[in-house]
Amino acid sequence: MAGKFEVYKDPDGKFRFRLKGGNGEIIASGQAYVSKQSCLGGIDAVKTLSPKADTVELE
Repeated sequence: MAGKFEVYKDPDGKFRFRLKGGNGEIIASGQAYVSKQSCLGGIDAVKTLSPKADTVELE
């Protein structure tokens, strides 16, 4: 099964997203957004930017 983005409202009424892997585990989560549209924009940004992102090890 492919991964999926879930959009939900947090206890403060703000929109958030989380990315779940095919096994149902949460891989990543986003910040709080005031509007659902902004939250969906955050998902689009992750989809667009992640293939180009560098990996940096912090020790």
